[in-house]
Amino acid sequence: MESSKNMVIRLLSAAGININGDMPWDIHVHDEHFYPAVLRYGSLALGESYMAGWWDSPELDETIHHMLRARLDEQIRASWALKRDILLSRLFNFQHPEQAFKNGRHHYDLGNDLFNLMLDKRMTYTCAFWEHAATLDAAQEEKLDLTCRKLHLRPGMTVLDIGCGWGSFAGYAAENYGVHVTGITISEEQARLARERCKGLPVDIRVMDYRSMTEKFDAIASLGMFEHVGYRNYHAYMKMARTCLRDNGLFLLHSIGGNRSFTMADPWLGKYIFPHTTIPSISQIGKAIEDYFVMEHWQNFSVYYDKTLMAWYQQFNDHWDQLKDRYDHTFRRMWNYYLQSCAGSFRARCSQLWQVVLSPYGVEGGYAIPEKQGITAGKILH
Repeated sequence: MESSKNMVIRLLSAAGININGDMPWDIHVHDEHFYPAVLRYGSLALGESYMAGWWDSPELDETIHHMLRARLDEQIRASWALKRDILLSRLFNFQHPEQAFKNGRHHYDLGNDLFNLMLDKRMTYTCAFWEHAATLDAAQEEKLDLTCRKLHLRPGMTVLDIGCGWGSFAGYAAENYGVHVTGITISEEQARLARERCKGLPVDIRVMDYRSMTEKFDAIASLGMFEHVGYRNYHAYMKMARTCLRDNGLFLLHSIGGNRSFTMADPWLGKYIFPHTTIPSISQIGKAIEDYFVMEHWQNFSVYYDKTLMAWYQQFNDHWDQLKDRYDHTFRRMWNYYLQSCAGSFRARCSQLWQVVLSPYGVEGGYAIPEKQGITAGKILH
C-alpha cells in the first residue's frame, strides 16, 4: 500500500509543487506528521499544520493557487468529521440572531488596532476596485464611489448600510453624496470606532441584527456581509431588504461568491477566521431574490480581491512590530495563511466577488450606471 507521504508527494507533484524544491510555490516540510494529517483531514489540516510550523512556502498564495488550479481539494476525500459538519449545517441554523452576534464578534472584535494597520485609511474591509487605481487607498475609494453611483445616490436620500463595519461606506456616501446613512453592525468594537470616524456627518451607527430592521430607505447597500447570513437565511434576508426599500429604490449586494452551491465554508476558515460563514452561489442568490427583486446589473471583479488581499497581507506584516505585543507568533501564521490562501483561491478563480444591483419592480427604460462626473453634494467628481 502506498504510504501517506508518497501519496501526498504524488498529488502535489501533479500540481507542479515539489517538496523542498526551489520554486516559490514549493513546500518545505519540517514535520513528517504533515503527510498523514493532510491526507486524512484535507484543507483543515493544511491550515492547522501551517499554523503549527510543520511546513512553509516562500509564496504561500502561489502554493494555494497551484493546488486549486489542479483541483487537489477534490481529490482528497472528506473525513468523517467534515461530513458530519456538512450534515449539521443542513439541519441547524448556525446564523440565528444570538449565534450571529457570537460569530461576528469572533472576528470583528479581534481589535481595531489590527484592522486599522492592515486596511486602507477608511478601514474598508471588502474588495477594492483597482481598474484605475495604483494604491489600496485609491482602489477602495474607487470601489466606494462605484457603489454610490450604482445606487444612483443623490443629496437628501436615506441609505441603509447592512454590515457597516467601521463606517467606510457610510462616511464616504454621506461626505461625497450628501445622503443620510443608517449603518448596522453586530460588533460593538466596530460601532464604537465607526461613530468616531463618522462624527459630524449625517450617519447613524447602530448595533443590531439585520432581522430587527423595519424602517424604510431610499437605497440599501450590503458590502461584504451576505457571507455571514447563512444559506438557510437568504430568503429572510432578501425579504427584509425588500421590506425596508422604497418601491423606486435600489439595493446593491456586494458579496464573495462560489462556483458551486454549498451549505458551509472551508473547514479551516470556518474554524479559525469566520465561524459558520457560507459563500453563496449564483443559484442560491437567484432563488432568494426571485420573490422580491429584479436583477438589474451583475458584475464580477474577483481578480481585484486577489490584489486587495495581498495588499492587506503586505500591510499586516509591515506593521507587525506594532502588533506583536498583543498577538502571538501562531496568530501571525494563522492570519498570513488566511490572507494568502484566500488570495490564492481568487487567483485560481475558485472564489468570485460579485456586485449585484437589484430593484423591486425593474427600472423603467432600463438601468445604467452614472458616469463619474458632475457635481454631487457640493463636490466636483472627476
